[in-house]
This record gives sequence, C-alpha cells and structure tokens, in this order.
Amino acid sequence: MRQHSRLAFYTLAVAAVVAAAPAGVGKIERLDPALDALVAPGTVIEKVAGGFKFTEGPLWRPDGTLWFSDVPGNVIRSATPAGEVKIVIENAGGLSNGTPDAFIGSNGMAQAPDGSVWVAQHGARQIARVAPDHTLTPVVSRFEGKRFNSPNDLVFAKDGALYFTDPPYGLAKQDDDPAKELRFNGVYRFSNGRIQAVVRDLNRPNGLAFSPDGKILYVNNSDPAKNLVMRYDVAADGTLVNGRVFANVTSKIDGLADGMKVDAKGNLYTTGPGGVWVLSPTGTHLGTIAPPETPANCAWGDDGKTLYMTAVTSVYRVRTLVGR
Repeated sequence: MRQHSRLAFYTLAVAAVVAAAPAGVGKIERLDPALDALVAPGTVIEKVAGGFKFTEGPLWRPDGTLWFSDVPGNVIRSATPAGEVKIVIENAGGLSNGTPDAFIGSNGMAQAPDGSVWVAQHGARQIARVAPDHTLTPVVSRFEGKRFNSPNDLVFAKDGALYFTDPPYGLAKQDDDPAKELRFNGVYRFSNGRIQAVVRDLNRPNGLAFSPDGKILYVNNSDPAKNLVMRYDVAADGTLVNGRVFANVTSKIDGLADGMKVDAKGNLYTTGPGGVWVLSPTGTHLGTIAPPETPANCAWGDDGKTLYMTAVTSVYRVRTLVGR
C-alpha cells in the first residue's frame, strides 16, 4: 500500500474509533478564548482503558498503540485506540523483589533517534534501552560513580542527546532513604557516553519537554509547596542556562507539575492541579483538560493531534487542533 493510501486508511480508522467512543467524561475548563484554537469548543474527554494501579510514561508507537507504564504494577502495557490492552514488558523497572505496590516499575519512555525506546527504571535506578524482542539493556546508571536516585522522565534533543530527571520517588524514604547515594535530585544530559548534571538545584525535577525549535527545555518541579514549571535556555554545548520560573501552578487542588508535552506552536500541556494545564508560549493559563482522575503524564498519539493522558488507574484522551 502506498504511503498516502496508508495514511488515508489510518486516518479513517482513527476517525471510526473516535466516532464509536463512549460519551465524554470529566470536563474542559476554558479560561481564555485562545484555547478554542487548540481544543475546539464541544470537544470531550474519552476514557480509553482502566483498571490499573498507577499509570505513567505514555509513548505512542509506530504500530498504532500507546505504551504506558504501570509503576507499582512493574509492567509496561500497550493500548490500542479501541481500548484493547496487553502487557508488552514484565519487570519493567528492573527489580523484581521490591515491596508489593511500591514504585519500582518503569516510568517515562522516549523514542531515540534510531527508533528504539528508552525507559526510566525506578527499581534498577537507571536508563535502559528496549530491544526489538522487548528485553532491556542498561544504558546509564551512575553519575560520578554513584547510583541515580530513580530516573523519572526523559526526552531526546534534536542533536540526539538524552536529557532525564532523577527525583527520589522510587526510594521508599525518598531523600531520607539510606540507599540514596547522590545528595541532589538532578537533571542530566547523556551524549556520546558522557553524563553531565545540568541542573542541581530543583528538589523534585520531573517532566521534560523541548520547545519546537529545541532552544528551550521546560522542566517541571513536582513539589506541592513549590509546584513550578521551569524554563531553561539550551546553550550551544547542550548545557542549560538562564533558568527561571515559566509558570507557578501551586494550588490546594490535587495534582502536580509532572509530565508534559509541547505542541507545534509552542503551547505547553502540563499535568498540574485539577488536570492538564494548557499554557501559551508566554505562560498564560488558557484552560485545563480535566479527566475524572488526576493525570500524571501525557503524550501525543493517533495522527499526532490526540493527547493521551495517564491518570492514576486509567488512560484518557482528547482531540486537539494543533498537536505535535
């Protein structure tokens, strides 16, 4: 089948699934008229699948499925747009003997320039590469000879360098855990076998996303008392400079600045209090996409204009007008 024919077939298939989807759930809160150009009025949130322990790390795959982590379940699952779910990787966190329901599984996932999937493993405290047969191979696990805390989220830059965050969420006592070897919770850059700590002063670094031109890296700080979206300029050598607060999402409402994605126009979709906050490139809060459960992460899927959200026990989605 020729490429344009395959695309047309796939677009029709996705449209058929969406048309047959159940009625909307949750709500979309509109705070600024500019949101209408990103999420059309009347758009609803749909539930894709549920019944999991704690979902995270969504990643759309070329085969038309969404991979996502069940962190305490210690597995990576896949879901079709129609909601068909299966386990694709067991013991995804690399540690099979942890306390039941502890956060020992995998978390964030990203596709490398060569098409392979890289995974942040809480249990093994490392970044691993997924082979075609779904076996996991460690890529980087130490900084200056010390084990990472529990790598959480990761993203690739345009030059192929990997950036990832390393909060202590996978350690039972977090910062006070005796197994913690590093004194800080950092943001790292890994390229050509070299690992660098590029941010050391955030207490809970979490989600990551590059601006469309790759010149800005957004980093979430998931602290209930200091719930921030940070913005850094990416220097020519890949280090991060001029760090400043892009948005303060601190609130008494449940939800942290956790996972996030950027659309093709530079708008930021970040999990936060009450749902996924949609922020303009200048930091204006345009609205909140709020499924029934508080989301921890999100990813573009289908034709690139559907935002999938991993939210506690379930996966949800919403159609957008821009996308990646």
